Amino acid sequence: MAVINLTEARIRDLELGSGIWRDEQIKGLMVVCHATTKTYAVQGDVRRNGRHVRTVRVKIDRVDRIGLREARNRAKAIMSQIQSGVDPTAGPEESGVTVAKALEIHLGEKPFREATEGSYRYHVDHYLARYRNRAVADLGRSEVRDIYDRLREKSGQTTASGVMRTLRAVINTAMRMDESITSNPVSVLRIPMPKRREVDSLDLSAWWRASESLSPIRRDLHRAMLLTGARRSSILQVRRADIDLDKNVLTFDHMKTGGRMLFPMGTWLAGMIRDRLAEDEPLNNAWLWPSPLSSSGHVTEPKEESADLPSPHEYRHHARTLFIASGVPYAESALLLGQRLPGASGGYVHAEHLVEHLRPHAQALENKVLAGCRPALKAIEQTGGRNAA
Repeated sequence: MAVINLTEARIRDLELGSGIWRDEQIKGLMVVCHATTKTYAVQGDVRRNGRHVRTVRVKIDRVDRIGLREARNRAKAIMSQIQSGVDPTAGPEESGVTVAKALEIHLGEKPFREATEGSYRYHVDHYLARYRNRAVADLGRSEVRDIYDRLREKSGQTTASGVMRTLRAVINTAMRMDESITSNPVSVLRIPMPKRREVDSLDLSAWWRASESLSPIRRDLHRAMLLTGARRSSILQVRRADIDLDKNVLTFDHMKTGGRMLFPMGTWLAGMIRDRLAEDEPLNNAWLWPSPLSSSGHVTEPKEESADLPSPHEYRHHARTLFIASGVPYAESALLLGQRLPGASGGYVHAEHLVEHLRPHAQALENKVLAGCRPALKAIEQTGGRNAA
């Protein structure tokens, strides 16, 4: 690599293929003689905090396109950047992250419930299968809008909205990994909020009579759903080992908010659960709500087609309403329903440490329910049966 005082004439005389010729006047400026062309370039060391980061070479232009004076001016500007620690060859970092890769990163950033993770994967693998291996950076607004319109037409608004929310979350994660993604194309869509669930008021006496028509296990399950207000996944996956009859505490391990919840059972609910455990003991099943016909070993579908009874989520609505009607304060009713309290201070409240504080409020719900069921209970009370309140 020779160093010479470059002039226009000397540059013309340089032989093609002769390699690199450095300029002795402007630091870093060089002429590179390729096999068929000659180009101006500048090369320098990027240093930051006194440490050598990398050596970079920047092509300026071909010799036959610009003169030596302009090449030297450009070289000065580029060398000024290099000496300031800026790499002029560095564009925005791009990982080329795909939709599938972004999904894995998103699911790995924090723990999700099994059902939530399954929903994310199903949306990407089923509804977005043709885009799984596409780079997120390649998805534009028009294409995302086409996906949304196609899903609405083929699978309905609810499914389309759910898939788009998944895609929006995945792209937000990809944006943190790939600087070339400057905006989320899903954000331009007007995705409607889910419709508010309409739940009719519950005639407690009629509800009690309707539950009496069920098998003993399913009857008790429906009554437990109302008296606890527990989520479907929480109540269905209770094991016999999760019941402490000495303390009258029922443990929910499958919580949407994570962790576990200790629910203080009212006196009637505790008696019902005690009888349930005794009746089912010969089955030698680990679950509180056993089902020999289910592959899981327990009841998986508590919704009744033949009886006019609420769905599991509707029971939560009824429980919340009945908590208020029973005079239970907002915070206590929220904790009994396994919900996080709002605000920063809510994170400091640990429901598992408040079991005995919450017990009178769980009992208040039970008393309210049994009082409403009084007409249907009169016949049972007269016989002194198990369900007498």
